[in-house]
Amino acid sequence: MTEAMEAEFDTVAEWTAQVAVDLGPDYYVPAGCRGSGSPAALDWLIDELGLTADETLLDSGAGVGGPAAYAAQAVGVTPLLVEPEAGACRAARTLFDYPVLQAIGSALPLADATFDAAWSLGVLCTTPDQRELLTELRRTVRPPGRVALLTFVARESVDAEQPEGNHFPTTDRLTELVEAAGLRVQSWRSTADLPDIPQEWTRRVDAVTDALAERHGRSQTWQLAERQSNRIGELLAQEKVTGELLVLRHA
Repeated sequence: MTEAMEAEFDTVAEWTAQVAVDLGPDYYVPAGCRGSGSPAALDWLIDELGLTADETLLDSGAGVGGPAAYAAQAVGVTPLLVEPEAGACRAARTLFDYPVLQAIGSALPLADATFDAAWSLGVLCTTPDQRELLTELRRTVRPPGRVALLTFVARESVDAEQPEGNHFPTTDRLTELVEAAGLRVQSWRSTADLPDIPQEWTRRVDAVTDALAERHGRSQTWQLAERQSNRIGELLAQEKVTGELLVLRHA
């Protein structure tokens, strides 16, 4: 993992949990979802996956754990969080009472057909092992193989412009990867087509971000992470990259 990505997914993850604890429980889930899902995106994925209270959900690349906690609160699923970075694992344990396993998504130490459903949000485009990640998601879910993704997709090759350590697939490449992993697309929606984010959610996320900047804004770690985030924001604003939601099934 590059220095910039380690800053974002390890150190800043722990800082995020510390800030959320200081702000209070109402901030835990919004803080844990920074960069990995809005309420509208998560609601769409939960609905398209058909998640229910008696089911298990694998969150591969769970980060601080906000999306898994959102799903658990929304419909009562039982999540397992898998995350490669130690700092993010500690942050998730600080904020949420769910099991957390430190592992990489392309080589999950989990048995076949263990979960009812799985998702990986904002992760596929951060690894070169994209087919392996998708194959592992397919392997660990029971038929019919409910798998969901949130990923950034390039309209055309942006290799020279993408942030350090990112690997944005094109739409065609993403489709090829899904098929190669033994999956098929059930539904696909752009995040640009989703309803607006609720103002209260935005206010809480902004409060977390402001507190992080106030405490750590002068540190190289924070500046590296912010450069990564800002570069993705620029590519999205220029429509060179789009956020895409996919729900998949076994082929």
